[in-house]
Amino acid sequence: MPLSAPDYQFLKNLVYKDSAIVLGDDHAYLLEARLGPLAQLEGVADVTALVRVLQKAADPALRRRVVETMTTNETSFFRDIQPFEVLKNTILPELVKKRATERSLRIWSGAASTGQEACSLAMTLLEHQRDVALGWDVQILGTDLSSRVVERAKSGLYSQLEVNRGLPAPMLMKHFTRSGVQWQTSSAVQRLVQYRVMNLAAAWPLMPQFDIIFLRNVLIYFDMDTRRAIFTRLRNCLRKDGVLFIGGAESIREADDAFECVRAGSTHYYRHKTQPTAGIG
Repeated sequence: MPLSAPDYQFLKNLVYKDSAIVLGDDHAYLLEARLGPLAQLEGVADVTALVRVLQKAADPALRRRVVETMTTNETSFFRDIQPFEVLKNTILPELVKKRATERSLRIWSGAASTGQEACSLAMTLLEHQRDVALGWDVQILGTDLSSRVVERAKSGLYSQLEVNRGLPAPMLMKHFTRSGVQWQTSSAVQRLVQYRVMNLAAAWPLMPQFDIIFLRNVLIYFDMDTRRAIFTRLRNCLRKDGVLFIGGAESIREADDAFECVRAGSTHYYRHKTQPTAGIG
């Protein structure tokens, strides 16, 4: 049975209330496609019946499963390679010089999904700043709304299809080992990365001051008020000389004027406005 307009509105409101993700008026097909399998797992006939269950009983666990099912977990190793090139060639060398005395580095992958981005950051350090990766106090934090994908990220296990997406063969052989039909991240990568569940649109836990933040391809799912709140929090946990990467199709301009854009070849990143704006390219 196709979703009625009131049932679709109920699910839209539920997803927005619990995650601040905005579903458009034309996303009913997406809801039905993604929630159909969940309805079967819950032992009900279809998505309409699932809505009735949600309406009748306050079940936080079921609500969470609905929201997690609706989140997009598209990711790959070294996705949109240019930010990692800028990181390798410009940002990390500069930060390593600045942090030489404290010998500490904090990096956050704020929409980590199943961990490919956080692992890519770890491998970039191990490949190009190995002494820092192995000798400094380095922590890479990966967070995601979905507890299911965070548990997958913690396992460090990836399928052949996943490692084929963006991961150069030499890095695969250096930083992974075979585990049955899957690939397991190395102990060096695992030592650098930790994961936790975090809802960007809810109250944030106490966060450290980060040198580098990757928050890419997630802001497009939020309305403007939520984006503004997130950027305010980002300002508070990004060090004064730190850098922020967002998605190539995303912009800070309308949501926050306290950051400045730094062009770097074919990509860009952001700093607090008090910092110089020299980029490469």
